[in-house]
Amino acid sequence: MPNSLPPGFTLAGPDCTTMIEVRAGVDALDRELVALLARRFAYMDAAARIKPARGHVRDEARKTQVIDNARAEAAKLGVPDAAVADLWERLVEASIAYELAAFDRR
Repeated sequence: MPNSLPPGFTLAGPDCTTMIEVRAGVDALDRELVALLARRFAYMDAAARIKPARGHVRDEARKTQVIDNARAEAAKLGVPDAAVADLWERLVEASIAYELAAFDRR
């Protein structure tokens, strides 16, 4: 059995039979997640450009809505919704910090 897989080779989670396959799949997903985060932060750049005042960056009602949406999607997909909500809390706070910095650079 080889100790690594060819670059780009992954199996669906249920099809994995070795930890090498599991890790390759997780690593591939992590690369995709980072690419998606880059796209998400590009929207924060746009928001910082569009919002008329720095005080408009933090919107607690919108933050709650975003976290609730993620929690509902997680529940629908059968993944731990509390864990997803916790991740989204951190993601939204990081996004707000990023957007504030982008606003200050304009």
